[in-house]
Amino acid sequence: MVEKQGQNTVDPIRDPEQIQAMKEYLLHKSYRDYFLFAFGINSGLRISDIVGLRVMDVRNTDHLQVKEKRTEKIRKIRMTGALKQEIEKYTRQMADSDFLFPSRKGKGTSPIGRETAWRIVNSAARACGIRGAIGTHTMRKTFGYHFYKQTKDVAMLQQIFGHSAPSVTLRYIGFTDDMVNQAFEEFSL
Repeated sequence: MVEKQGQNTVDPIRDPEQIQAMKEYLLHKSYRDYFLFAFGINSGLRISDIVGLRVMDVRNTDHLQVKEKRTEKIRKIRMTGALKQEIEKYTRQMADSDFLFPSRKGKGTSPIGRETAWRIVNSAARACGIRGAIGTHTMRKTFGYHFYKQTKDVAMLQQIFGHSAPSVTLRYIGFTDDMVNQAFEEFSL
């Protein structure tokens, strides 16, 4: 089932080995599908803001600039070096006007839809043995979870996601009571 705002919640993929397994699975299945996943976990954008992108939106730039469909806000984010390299490889043979994620049905004249993106992510997770609630929003939450783990900067992540409070951001990325309890078990002075 496709996740809809407020109805279903999905989890981030916390285990880097599972992320790598998803990448490898998708790369062998479809380069487009692999790139969708890589783009999603490295940009933190919502799927609705990803699927309609064209090559000209991401080529030869250090920043992604999108008008978020959900909030109507213009969002400008700096691309990571890894994402820029992936974009360069993926778009090498594409025209500026091409959709980044073309639908096979329309022979590239339209982008894939959210439901197709959900099927791609969900079926790859299942094929890789990843359990739990997985969907397209998993990519955004995975970005957030690992961004926080690397930077420990909840305020910056809150700003990136446009959340109202740090507690919202921590809950959003799956910072659970179990993680707090584990931290207490490992803490010692």
